[in-house]
Amino acid sequence: MPGVTPDEGDLFGSVPELPPPSERRWTIRRKAAVVEAVRGGWVPIEEVCRLYTLSVDEFLAWERDVDQFGIHGLRSTRYQIYRGPRQRKRPGRPRNNGEHRGDRNPTERA
Repeated sequence: MPGVTPDEGDLFGSVPELPPPSERRWTIRRKAAVVEAVRGGWVPIEEVCRLYTLSVDEFLAWERDVDQFGIHGLRSTRYQIYRGPRQRKRPGRPRNNGEHRGDRNPTERA
């Protein structure tokens, strides 16, 4: 562009390369690109959620994970490590009263 320095041309950055809407496998890079596009103002959150059939809560969880843990917080295989132990109890499951599988006598039957 005449009269515009290269730095000024990139003032707002470029549009992140978004995954195709038919993509069913979410990698951390694809999730990060979607988060970046919304945060950069390139695509509204409503459009992203509609396009990729995401809930707003799921998208907000991606944003939270990026903020707290960086791009690696988006790994689904690391979900439990980054999020920590569950605090809620599952309804209807009996408690083991402090016993663990390894605490029983091997000859005992449950």
